[in-house]
Amino acid sequence: MKLHLASAGDKNRFSGYGDGYIAVNQQRYTHSVVVTPDALLDTWPVTAFEDINATHLQFLLSLKAEIVILGTGATQRFLHPSLLRDFAAAQVGIEIMATPAACRTYNILMAEGRAVVAAILVI
Repeated sequence: MKLHLASAGDKNRFSGYGDGYIAVNQQRYTHSVVVTPDALLDTWPVTAFEDINATHLQFLLSLKAEIVILGTGATQRFLHPSLLRDFAAAQVGIEIMATPAACRTYNILMAEGRAVVAAILVI
């Protein structure tokens, strides 16, 4: 599915997603990525939901967002609550959703000028 945003300026936005890929600014990726409005980090080492650990989440916290969106693939899956404690302590929101919803939500929040990070698993 292709997504269209009326005006994103020069910010990163999700422009599509499908089985085994996501697209950011018309560039396809077949591996997990971390996206902020101003940066795209295509070396996030998570290849499966089960691989997510505290170190991966600390990296996301280090990006100083007000909200982190975690796209978990075709279906929504939840992290163990113990992995989320640092987000509560830092007063950073984390939303976990299926990748299509995560892409759409990120685009909306980014367009509103929010400090948002999307960590998207491509499975």
